[in-house]
Parts: sequence; structure tokens; C-alpha cells
Amino acid sequence: MAYVVGLTGGIGSGKSAAAEAFARLGATVVDTDAIAHELTGPGGPAIAEIRRVFGPEFVSESNALNRERMRELVFKDAAQKKRLEALLHPMIRAESARRIATATGTYVVHVVPLLIESAGYRERVHRVLVVDIPESLQVARVRQRSGLAEDEVRRIIAAQIQRERRLAAADDVIDNSGSIDALQQQVRALHEKYVAAAAAAG
Repeated sequence: MAYVVGLTGGIGSGKSAAAEAFARLGATVVDTDAIAHELTGPGGPAIAEIRRVFGPEFVSESNALNRERMRELVFKDAAQKKRLEALLHPMIRAESARRIATATGTYVVHVVPLLIESAGYRERVHRVLVVDIPESLQVARVRQRSGLAEDEVRRIIAAQIQRERRLAAADDVIDNSGSIDALQQQVRALHEKYVAAAAAAG
């Protein structure tokens, strides 16, 4: 079985940048967000079920999930959020498990935003790596990237697990409050550690 590092962090923390840096060093990256986008993209495997469960207005003209409309719905209605998760999560879990099983890298970086909250994911990783930044920087980066209003960004952050709980669950932490070079230096150091751990695990 592959040696698996679970990578997580709050919105805007830099999970993707960290994952890309690990990939460049030879790790296999299995990203649940990327899988979710594939499942809900044009003609994706989840589209027929989304149309059946939520109605045709939640599917765009290009036969993909109407993300904006769905985002509005699930933020207003927790029950609808649970319905969407019940539909997507088993598909994401199955596909990510398949990709881990066929990984060819020295080790796997499994990117899971809800890693700490999700027992099923927590059980499949050997180590938990948290990409961390202060909340003020989180808000600034998400606003810059998405154009969302500050109160909306803060609402998204509030809906996620608390930073303190995430850090308490971490085996390793990347402080991403600095430059991209600083991020890459930390990734290189962790990469060496994970290569050794994967070799020791056999």
C-alpha cells in the first residue's frame, strides 16, 4: 500500500500551491477537489444524479453543475448541503481510493479540505499535513482570488473547522504566510522526510 500524507488547510491557505510543489518533486497528488470538479464538469459522472435530485436548473447549458446556483442553495440550506454531500462524497471517496491504489509516485499527497472532520479520510492517511496561514491573510487571499465580499469569505471560513482544531490534529505544518520560495523550502524538507518514511514503511 502507498505511503499517504493527508494535506489539508482552510480556504485560501495555499493547499494547491503546496500540492503542486510536492508533485514536482515526484509525489503522486490525489486531490478530492479536483476529483469533485471532474465529477461535476461537463458530462461528468455526477451530472445525471444532480439533475435528478436537484432539478435541471442546477445543470448548466454545457451539461455541468451550475456552481453559482448550487453555492447559493447550500449556503442558505444546510439540509440541501447534506443532500449534495450524500450524492458526491461516496463518488469522490471511491475515485480517490482508486487513484491512491494505482499511484506510481514515491508517496501520495492526498489533498482533502475536510480531512480532519472526515473519519474515512483520516483513517487512510499515515500523516496529517496542515497548510496554515492567519485568518486575516486567508480573507485577503480569497478575496483577491475570487472577488467575494469580505463577509462572504468570513462566512465560508466560519463554516470550516476551527484553525486551532486543525493545527491540533496536524503531524506536520507548513506556514504559508510568507513567499512562494519559503513554501517550497518547507515542501522540500518535508519531501525528504516523507521519502524516508515511505521507504521505511516498505
